[in-house]
Amino acid sequence: MFDPLPAEFYLRPTLEVARELLGKLIVRRLPGGDIVSGIIVETDAYLTGDPASHTYRGLTPRNAVMFGPPGRAYVYLSYGLHNMLNIVCGPAGVGEAVLIRALEPLDGIETMRTLRGGIGSRFGLSSGPGKLGQALQLSVAGDNGLDVTSRHSAIQVCPGPWSESFEIVETKRIGISVGVDSPWRYYVKGNPHVSR
Repeated sequence: MFDPLPAEFYLRPTLEVARELLGKLIVRRLPGGDIVSGIIVETDAYLTGDPASHTYRGLTPRNAVMFGPPGRAYVYLSYGLHNMLNIVCGPAGVGEAVLIRALEPLDGIETMRTLRGGIGSRFGLSSGPGKLGQALQLSVAGDNGLDVTSRHSAIQVCPGPWSESFEIVETKRIGISVGVDSPWRYYVKGNPHVSR
């Protein structure tokens, strides 16, 4: 149905991938069959040796997907509340990923509203990684480890629909307590769907 980005896209340096995911399209096939999508407008990178990364202390059952092949969805539950979507980067064994922090909703906006509890404005539907997880109905059991490069996957990352160029802001990551000085957060300047 869609033509996702190939695994080779994620085999490059993670900071490069984090920047270049901006403007790309996330396509999500929900368990009931509906499709929702959005344009990536904000990302965070998590690298080897990064104290904020889940791989900082090595391989565990929880973070095993991050050490797997590139182009896999690493979905984890944050603070017991929010399912967060990351895309694994680099060769297998490295343990790096990009967190998808925010989307500009495109298709299935009414479905996203329902999944977000009936929120009225489209500007708050997926403007943060926890909101994004709800809007895409992510789950660790159903989505962790999915191959986002496959045309048959329930989560795909595809070339974006934007034809115009945009300016990228590079800044410190937010929502973490360690590694806060690393400027590994990227977002589309002026986009109203970026997290606050």
